[in-house]
Amino acid sequence: MINTDEQYKYFAFISYNSKDWKWGRTLQRKLENYTLSKEICKKHGLKRTPMRPIFFAPSDIQSGGLNAELEKRLQASRNLIVICSPNSAKSTWVGKEIEFFHKLGRTDNIHFFIVDGIPNSGNPDTECYNPILKELDIPEILGANIHEANVSPWPWIRKERAYVQLITKLLGIEFDTIWKRHQRQLAESFGWWFAGIAAILAIIFYVWYSTLPVDINVKLNEASYVNNQLPPMTNAVLSITLDNETKTDTVKDITTGTLFKNIPSRLIGTEVNFKVKCQDFNDVDTTILLAPENTINIYRDASVYGNVHFRLWDVARERALSNTTVEIDGVEAVSDENGNVSVYIPIEKQKSHYSLKTSFSDDVYTIYMPCGDYNAILIE
Repeated sequence: MINTDEQYKYFAFISYNSKDWKWGRTLQRKLENYTLSKEICKKHGLKRTPMRPIFFAPSDIQSGGLNAELEKRLQASRNLIVICSPNSAKSTWVGKEIEFFHKLGRTDNIHFFIVDGIPNSGNPDTECYNPILKELDIPEILGANIHEANVSPWPWIRKERAYVQLITKLLGIEFDTIWKRHQRQLAESFGWWFAGIAAILAIIFYVWYSTLPVDINVKLNEASYVNNQLPPMTNAVLSITLDNETKTDTVKDITTGTLFKNIPSRLIGTEVNFKVKCQDFNDVDTTILLAPENTINIYRDASVYGNVHFRLWDVARERALSNTTVEIDGVEAVSDENGNVSVYIPIEKQKSHYSLKTSFSDDVYTIYMPCGDYNAILIE
């Protein structure tokens, strides 16, 4: 018979009914992976992971005679952990494993982990202790109960507390020492868990929000000097480049904007490119931060109505009138040797047409803007 701790192959043997298999597997992993603090290890002379290995039949049983094999495992185990439930209470095999361990003289090393049922209820449907305990007159041992109601309203707290109760009994350590540390670890784990959930929710929200289509409004603003004598802006072609897609629409006049629909909301606050083409105005090619409401500045092309140029032509003599003084809306100019006249009118004085007077005639002529390269004023 093995009677020294050094000769035990297993720290504990888990006895259970097959219907409680998941509890056995979970308990095995919990115990084998439980790590003590360095302070507790130093105080009690224990390893950081002192509960390895745990025998659990589904993973550790070898081929051969089942009864003989289990007896060897029980002999090689320092402790016996019984998964208690109405299932195990009715199990003949669980009873035999308890009886065999008791005969080894290790009754004090039998520990109970209650996952279902009521201890000593007397009702076969709810009793969680195997009747072999009474037959062997084994003193009543308080098991670690995952359903202990007076511990906490939270089931997961009750479960964790039961794990710690079992661990402290197995290791012979004060419950409060382990439980307080375990509570801190749970709080930290919960904090990380909460942070992880929050991060996942944030990612989900971002993905949802980034794919959510929105409508954006774009207006044009005449940022140059506004001259009401000139034709207003009409039918500006507005383009917006989003990723690899370009959307185009027409802005009918300066008082109204245009609505671009189904824009990915993830683009709000990012730089996007706008282009504007409009008669009498300079082309615009600009990048702005996209917003639900956007304003693009446009500037009038001052040369369209400001550059007045034409040729004076004497119809009767069929020749250009050179060195002739003219007055264009109060601005004097002199034609060159080819009869060409060129005048610039500042934007604040520009018009869609100008009056023209010559030095040799009282007639008043009209110059309609914009001027072309071949415009001529015919003098009769």
